[in-house]
Amino acid sequence: QMCVVFSEELKCWCRAIIKSIMYCTDHYQTECFLVDYAKYIFVKSEDIRVALEAFMQIPYRAKKCRLYRTKPVTLRVNFCEGTAKIVPAKRWDSAATRYFQNLLK
Repeated sequence: QMCVVFSEELKCWCRAIIKSIMYCTDHYQTECFLVDYAKYIFVKSEDIRVALEAFMQIPYRAKKCRLYRTKPVTLRVNFCEGTAKIVPAKRWDSAATRYFQNLLK
């Protein structure tokens, strides 16, 4: 559901999509995706408002996307053979992230 939420970090009202609602000790906490900042935040239920239709017609500044068929890789060093090679990994580690950032540059 699309709404407007107040972000304490950004100190402003932002358009958001509600992802989940949780009950905390004395209030409801809502996880929201900020469509103009591409980030997830938690807000209290009293910081959520219904958005005006004109406000929702403005195109989003950020879009969620995926890199199609991009797999994480990592550097595997074999000290016995004295070799190093890039191999597929199960998840992105720091070496894989650095390598991917270098490819983008």
